[in-house]
Amino acid sequence: MIEKVQHILKEIEEFKAESQEQLERFKSAFVGKKGIIGDLFDQLKNIAPEQRKEVGKQLNDLKEVANEKWKLLVGKVESLKDSKASNAVDLTLPAVPDQLGSIHPITQMKMRIIEIFERIGFNVSEGPEIESDWYNFSALNFPPDHPAREMQDTFFVEKNPDIVLRTHTSSVQIRAMENQKPPIRTLCLGRVYRNEAISARAHCFFHQVEGLYVGENVSFADLKQTLYHFVKEMFGKDTKIRFRPSYFPFTEPSAEVDISCDIDNPKGCEICGGAKNICKGTGWVEIAGSGMVHPNVLANCGIDPEKYTGFAFGMGLERMTQLKYRVNDLRMYSENDVRFLRQFSGLNF
Repeated sequence: MIEKVQHILKEIEEFKAESQEQLERFKSAFVGKKGIIGDLFDQLKNIAPEQRKEVGKQLNDLKEVANEKWKLLVGKVESLKDSKASNAVDLTLPAVPDQLGSIHPITQMKMRIIEIFERIGFNVSEGPEIESDWYNFSALNFPPDHPAREMQDTFFVEKNPDIVLRTHTSSVQIRAMENQKPPIRTLCLGRVYRNEAISARAHCFFHQVEGLYVGENVSFADLKQTLYHFVKEMFGKDTKIRFRPSYFPFTEPSAEVDISCDIDNPKGCEICGGAKNICKGTGWVEIAGSGMVHPNVLANCGIDPEKYTGFAFGMGLERMTQLKYRVNDLRMYSENDVRFLRQFSGLNF
């Protein structure tokens, strides 16, 4: 028995494996329960009692040597596989150039707007896209019979008249006024939903940015100067701005905001690229709605309208991006066409 153990030990030490097949052969011969060493352990009961202890010790040492050898062979075969895999690479092939992605134009415009308003003290607020009637309509002074509450304008969730997909980010303004004390100066950005037919000029979802400033002695002049600053920063110092009287349930007085479109410029308009369908030949392009926050809205949020006043404005990110980058089809923003998105690679917003 001892001579047989010595012979098997020599076989194990001399065994070489460079493939998975040779590795399996070693395992079945020396490591497996049905291998040679396993048979020797089965024969141990036939050994004389006075020799059994010594033979058993040698068999245990043999088994340990076989297991160590097995680990070494496994590591060697794995390293050979890795080496062959690395050698399979054709180093004569040209290198694959680095391909950088691009920031979506809507995101670029969002970042630019935030950058402009952050410098004059505005922070950023966000809120849920699924809202209750209170935050989306009632707190904003919408009468119960207002047309915006009807199905043709609003997406209702599971036919529940009190739960809707928000139609504007004004709901975030309500949450900001409920949870903060004046002075409040914040931007509310996000996706909104309207039940509209999808076309080159309209979509059932789009993005809005709305600004809110509530404090003591806030006036319409503050609103005008804030938007003057924004327009000059976004479209250039020569851009003109005008305010037209309008109506919104949540502001009083209210005004639409237009910027000048230089349609007579022989080099092409910097705002719409000479495309008169954007300014409709008037020389002006609407960019926002604005006004002084209605006293009822302040009261609904727990703010004393006798002590505090505020202004608000809102604009569509798609429209701003259209004017800035001359994109004429709103559907392109959401179609994930790589050819369109690649045009904005490395663009400095």
